[in-house]
Amino acid sequence: MTYDRYGDTSVLELQDLPTPTVGPGQILVKVTRASVNPVDWKVMAGGLDALMDAHFPAVPGWDVAGVVEQIGPDTPEFAVGDRVASYGRKMVVSGGSFAEYMTLPAEFATMIPDGVTDDVAAALPLAGLTAKRTIEALDLTPGDTVLIHAASGGVGYLASQLALRQGATVIGTASEANAQKLRDLGVVPVAYGDGLEARVREAAPDGVDAVADYIGDVLDVTLAVLTEGGRHVSITDPAVTEHGGRWIWVRPDAPGLAELLRLVDAGELTLDIDRTYPLDQVAEAFRVSQAGEAKGKLVIDVTR
Repeated sequence: MTYDRYGDTSVLELQDLPTPTVGPGQILVKVTRASVNPVDWKVMAGGLDALMDAHFPAVPGWDVAGVVEQIGPDTPEFAVGDRVASYGRKMVVSGGSFAEYMTLPAEFATMIPDGVTDDVAAALPLAGLTAKRTIEALDLTPGDTVLIHAASGGVGYLASQLALRQGATVIGTASEANAQKLRDLGVVPVAYGDGLEARVREAAPDGVDAVADYIGDVLDVTLAVLTEGGRHVSITDPAVTEHGGRWIWVRPDAPGLAELLRLVDAGELTLDIDRTYPLDQVAEAFRVSQAGEAKGKLVIDVTR
């Protein structure tokens, strides 16, 4: 799936491209699954053109699972036939995962445990590594109370579980429809919208020690409920840096992804997959993502 200019889903086109060349320290992955993240259609619309160059025709997609088809020179970490997953963001918008083949730097990829499906392995990288990086940045300790904005979303749901593993009390914003989903994890759900500060105060009368923002436009609430000396991060609002917070942009991290896959394999971390689309229906998958209709991750089955 490609696009040759920035735009909406109308610029997407399924076409044949040459198989990518495999250079030193790279692997060629025969892709089985990819997954959709909001950044994919934001990049397609030109939303990151100030940060990343594009080589057209560009192939979208940064999350990938598949099988090593070929290894480049000096790539002893992998062998042909290995099942691998990766957060495959490169320095330019170009050869993404919504394709039959994708090249990756070997250091971006990690082996998929036998007990983890390709669907889950492809759905995990960006969301899981974002959750991991943000929770680590908050430096939670047992007894801390953390507020997670958008706790039932793709990143927030994983971050909630990682925060609970740190021994923190987790308060998570969500719609009423997703409140029980959070309760089942052990998260205290609070509803979005007007009066959010009061509802958080009801759940944490003394304030919260840390805040993770995965939705944006909530900085006023964050600062209102954060205790003195509290920590806060955001993946959507760089303005947090003006108030002692940290704006986080996830990086490819094979060891980190390996740890997340291990937790999934052990049944200690779960993620929801809403639905799976064939490659020729990426536009519909983007539409569902843009409309906020997904109840979990959207997976692209490149083999269909």
